[in-house]
Amino acid sequence: MKLVNTTTDEKRKILIVDDLSENLILLVHLLGDHYELAVAKSGEQALEILEEQQDIDLILLDIVMPNGIDGYEVCRRIKASIKTQHIPVIFLTGLNDSGDETKGLQVGGADYIVKPFKMEVVMARIQTQLSLIQEQEKSRKLLEILLPLNVIEELNSKGEYTPVMHENVSILFCDLVGFTEISTGIPATKLVSELSDIFTEFDKIMTENDCMRIKTIGDGYMAVCGVLETKNHADKLVNAGLEMIEFLESRAADIPWKCRIGINSGKAISGVIGNQRFQFDLLGDDVNMAARVESNAPVMSVAVTNSTLQKLSHELFEHQSLGQKNLKGKGEVELYAISRLKLATSNTE
Repeated sequence: MKLVNTTTDEKRKILIVDDLSENLILLVHLLGDHYELAVAKSGEQALEILEEQQDIDLILLDIVMPNGIDGYEVCRRIKASIKTQHIPVIFLTGLNDSGDETKGLQVGGADYIVKPFKMEVVMARIQTQLSLIQEQEKSRKLLEILLPLNVIEELNSKGEYTPVMHENVSILFCDLVGFTEISTGIPATKLVSELSDIFTEFDKIMTENDCMRIKTIGDGYMAVCGVLETKNHADKLVNAGLEMIEFLESRAADIPWKCRIGINSGKAISGVIGNQRFQFDLLGDDVNMAARVESNAPVMSVAVTNSTLQKLSHELFEHQSLGQKNLKGKGEVELYAISRLKLATSNTE
């Protein structure tokens, strides 16, 4: 779905479709100062423009065009295409029978204006449709904070998201050390501000490493790599974890936050929990393992299981065994602390 322009210094783009040159000239004259315009003298030409130009925000469409397909058919084809179905169509026609208007709305028209028209009415109807698009896009952007794009598309098309088994992903859990003690000694507003600042940077780090945040729970942060792009998911998530630690180390603040990070690789099921307040989540034994690893990680360290270690590029990272750890419900498991490989350097005279 095309994003609607939200900046005030950019003009929206309108496609005007009419077989009469005088009508096109009039509308271009009336609308040209307010919008960027494209014109077509036939339904076929309009469809060609829509195929070539992906930035049309709205269409003004005549119905009676004797030399080709009529406006009704043009609208049907626009609404049948996933590339153009989101574009509002306002019929601007000389047909004034109620049956004509009903048909126009039935084929997908958003509005119906009869010629001769008053320009202030046309302008108001156009602005109404563009404002609706902008509000829809705001809602979509808010939804994108909570859900991946592919999940949003499936929810829009089917009304539900089919759970998916991912055979090869890496899962990260991060927890802020001493959170309970620190949180009782500072005002609530400062605590929320601190978490917002830290998690905003964590989100940025995830995005830059092709990973995605799944959720936060209090001071806990969960992320995954491999759900959308499986290549090098362990490398990317471990690198993200190391960058999270580097951020906390370099962050200029009066509270020296520290964290533990645990990563495990394996299988996970992705799904949407709830049908009113959507929550995209990961489930599975390997997800639980990642959480157990985090609770046993050293402070300001990225700890991983052997399954993650085996997937890392050893030319990028080095590891140190943390020994056998008794993970709750998992028994004795060897964990490893990961750091970036320190490349040898030579002094030059």
